[in-house]
Amino acid sequence: MNHFRTAALDRLAAADPGLVRLRLAGSAVLGIVLAVGALLPAHLPLTVMLVGAVAAMMTAFTVNDPTPGGQAVTLVLAFLTGAASITVASLGSALPPMDSVVFVLLIFVAVYAQRFGARGTALGSVGFFLFFFPMFLQAHVKQVPQLLLALAVGVLANTVVRFVLLRPNAAAEFLRVRRAFRARLGAVVRATEAYLAVNGSERTRKQLRSSLNRLHECVLLIEDAAPDVVDARAADRLRRRAIEVELAVQWLAITVQRTCSDELTAEVRDDLIARLARFRALMERDPRELPLISQTGEFSRMLVEGSRIDEHAAPGDGVRKALAELAVADDRAQRAAAPESTVDPLDDEDDDEPTPAFAYDNRTRSAIQAVVGGGLAVLGGELVSHQRWYWAVLTVFVVFIGASSAGATFVKGVRRLGGTLIGIVGGVLLALLVGGSTPATLALILVCVFGMVYSARVSQVVMAFFVTSMLGLLYSLLGTFSLEVLWIRVAETAVGAAAGILAAVVIVPVRTRSVMLDDIAAVLDELAEFLEHTCGLLAGEENVNIIELSRDLDRAVEQVRTTIEPLTHPVNLRSARRDYGWHVLTTLETIAFRARHVAARAQPGQLAGADADRLRRFTGRLLANIDVVGKALEAPGGPTPGPLVRDDGTPVSDRVEQAETRAVLSSLSHLDEALVSLGRVFGLQATDPRAPVRP
Repeated sequence: MNHFRTAALDRLAAADPGLVRLRLAGSAVLGIVLAVGALLPAHLPLTVMLVGAVAAMMTAFTVNDPTPGGQAVTLVLAFLTGAASITVASLGSALPPMDSVVFVLLIFVAVYAQRFGARGTALGSVGFFLFFFPMFLQAHVKQVPQLLLALAVGVLANTVVRFVLLRPNAAAEFLRVRRAFRARLGAVVRATEAYLAVNGSERTRKQLRSSLNRLHECVLLIEDAAPDVVDARAADRLRRRAIEVELAVQWLAITVQRTCSDELTAEVRDDLIARLARFRALMERDPRELPLISQTGEFSRMLVEGSRIDEHAAPGDGVRKALAELAVADDRAQRAAAPESTVDPLDDEDDDEPTPAFAYDNRTRSAIQAVVGGGLAVLGGELVSHQRWYWAVLTVFVVFIGASSAGATFVKGVRRLGGTLIGIVGGVLLALLVGGSTPATLALILVCVFGMVYSARVSQVVMAFFVTSMLGLLYSLLGTFSLEVLWIRVAETAVGAAAGILAAVVIVPVRTRSVMLDDIAAVLDELAEFLEHTCGLLAGEENVNIIELSRDLDRAVEQVRTTIEPLTHPVNLRSARRDYGWHVLTTLETIAFRARHVAARAQPGQLAGADADRLRRFTGRLLANIDVVGKALEAPGGPTPGPLVRDDGTPVSDRVEQAETRAVLSSLSHLDEALVSLGRVFGLQATDPRAPVRP
């Protein structure tokens, strides 16, 4: 029983690193409970109390400023924005044409506000939904004072939850992230076991790739959380060690895949699987209770076996050696993770350029598309239902929030409609289950709110399911529940999704490929900056934190992953496009992987002196190749700007003697190969070896 409990906790930690989504969902539910509890003594109408509950939920869900002070400011602005929306919505109910016009215009404002970051997104969403819910609840002008009171109580309830009851604990959150890291590390090892067991298959290959992506996400979370717990120097050391573990486990996965391409006897295969299972048993435990892996007998055996492996390795020895290297990296990471000093009170300077208030870019185009889609949704929604047309407009807003291309809008629309269809079944079953019991209905509504907030960042389908189920319960609570109403909800959702997709495809369309090329150009800019500073660090000319630079490169690649999803998603029926998308993404991930390897190994002045000139020629050629690929991105399908220049082919081992320096140069060489592979995606060829220096 204890084993199953531990496994369940590990899976929860791996699914939600730091339990951030759990805290957000708990904050939403607790805020609703506090808001409704505070409003009950006033004996206000149910519709008024629901507005207070919605305000508590929306502020918990949308206010995500990085600092407590910023969150407090956004909460105040959210109250003012919500108050304006509620007042206008209540006034608009007396003038039916005006409410639809203002609602559609509000879509433009909310989508356009995304350009101002987390605060803009929060205020836009709060303003939109607090205009929507008074329409849904059919509020009247005379209720405005009560509605504003409910809004104030809802925002205040979230403030109490956010800053008092569920205040983030940096040390505890960091420990949870560490537990998630260990659980996800164990998941990768488990995926390699499954891959070995079947000698490789498409299903196990996808499982391995997914587990590696989840581990990388957790490494980024460790980088974010470390400065809140340890000082800057210790945080930098921890980041370096976490990257080393990630590199080691990625190398283990690569080695397992290569090993499966060889002929393995059943005895060797079973032995490797058993070794991986024993190693995994050391991973999936609480880091507070876990002894350093170097203190176990298994660690010593792995090191001894790994040290005996040479160029005449027996079958499976590559996996054994990779496992030993992973054990060493994990031991170093565990030692670095123990906090030994206090938090550095100095904050990093914010070097971000200010966002222009007015500009014609993809955000502006999305806002224009959204307002056109909203207008079409009003017309189509009125044909379905004169009373509930606003569901169609709501769907348009949801599919455009966070979507940067027509493809992304299409995928979100399909997910929204699919989740709504499934939610119809859930709403009917839950409404029948409660049988008119108000306490049971309220309890299930809170469960749906929790599920909606918890799943919002990971699955639009699941979120839409909880939203629709919650609406069925709300209709039951208001005494207006019927199967016909829920089917109207489905029809309005379909109309809204179709209107949004049509607007995205017809009105100043933004193609997925166009956005993808822009994002790849941003990756190349980050890569060029990384290489320039890496050259300066290795040559001893500057001392810069290239771990941070590799992290910026990772973030840029993650943005490409988000943008390219319409190409790789199963809803795309063209297999050639899916393969193209996966090829582009895999190549960029390889570049980021090699950059992380360089960042983890590079030290100041490693190639100073006589080797510095060779280093500058090498990195100069890479930078010149980046310029060539960048020019190809600017004019896709046009004449090629020139060929890429390959390395001269000199083995790394012939250049330097130190093992650490060889590792850095080897990673730079692999980075070079990955860049050439990216060039081939866009039709660029590689020439004979030359070494131009970037001017």
